[in-house]
Amino acid sequence: MAAFSPALLLAWYDRHHRRLPWRVAPPDRASGEIADPYRVWLSEIMLQQTTVAAVKSYFAAFTARWPTVGDLAAADEAEVMKAWAGLGYYSRARNLHACAAVVAGDLGGRFPDDEGGLRRLPGVGPYTAAAIAAIAFDRPATVVDGNVERVVARLFAVEAAMPTAKPGLRRLAATLTPTERPGDFAQGMMDLGATICTPKKPACALCPWSDGCAARAGGAPETFPRRAVKAVRPTREGIAFVAVRADGAVLLRRRPPKGLLGGMSEPPGTVWHPVGSEPAAETPPFAGRWRRVPGAVEHTFTHFHLRLEVRRADVGSGTAAPAGHWWSAPDEIAGEALPTVFRKAIAAATGG
Repeated sequence: MAAFSPALLLAWYDRHHRRLPWRVAPPDRASGEIADPYRVWLSEIMLQQTTVAAVKSYFAAFTARWPTVGDLAAADEAEVMKAWAGLGYYSRARNLHACAAVVAGDLGGRFPDDEGGLRRLPGVGPYTAAAIAAIAFDRPATVVDGNVERVVARLFAVEAAMPTAKPGLRRLAATLTPTERPGDFAQGMMDLGATICTPKKPACALCPWSDGCAARAGGAPETFPRRAVKAVRPTREGIAFVAVRADGAVLLRRRPPKGLLGGMSEPPGTVWHPVGSEPAAETPPFAGRWRRVPGAVEHTFTHFHLRLEVRRADVGSGTAAPAGHWWSAPDEIAGEALPTVFRKAIAAATGG
């Protein structure tokens, strides 16, 4: 285990850490700056299933608009959902707002400083609790994201395939976690996976732990972690009805609060059904001349692929919205809480 000395990784991190807007890097801490638990928590929630590059602009917008957890708690949930649109996994946005309310209200604006307390917060699971505990409070918590899993799988040449290997990788990662500077160590592990121990063509010659790495010794580090054969995603189909008013406004409604894309905005449409099954009833929001838009909108979710037929109807500028719907003007549509798949449908219908 000496080859995987935390001191080697920390020395590498001190020199090569990434500059991230939510991070207090070693030079900043040396000058007296400390991590803000709110910013650490917000970044970790945003980074779930999302890239650093995609998160940066959202993080900047959120912290400019809601600079404290109290500000976020006081915000209208619909506004938070709008600001979140495009980051995906929308249940995270609802939990984000709920968590802010708990911290700001029940906990007096202070985040718990240990994993147990953090895990009791809405939307905070084992990984996020460990990350906040380590990075914000320097607790010796083992933080294991996808980057860390890859690093550990290669260091120890773990043959078990993912996702079966996950518990074992976490146990191995725990053997590396130090009591000194655990927050920097956790971020160093993430940075090592993101910049050196990458999925393809890892830069092993630059790795502080290369001498002891079992996968490198075996000559094929890029084959770790082992992957099980992916199951084929089923395909579902449906129809999106895009009504366009003469002034360019588009008809929208809100999805049910629970379930996939819960609480987000959408053009009205049918239930999505598996290909080959009986299609759902075609129920446009109002009677009219609905014409089919050539082609189809396709989007892949975690567990299935979706193909949407898009139909458009044009109506007069004075047309009232049906109950439960609203018209979104051209200068407002960009700010709606529309997931990517529905922006695709509207773009297909309007040529936008």
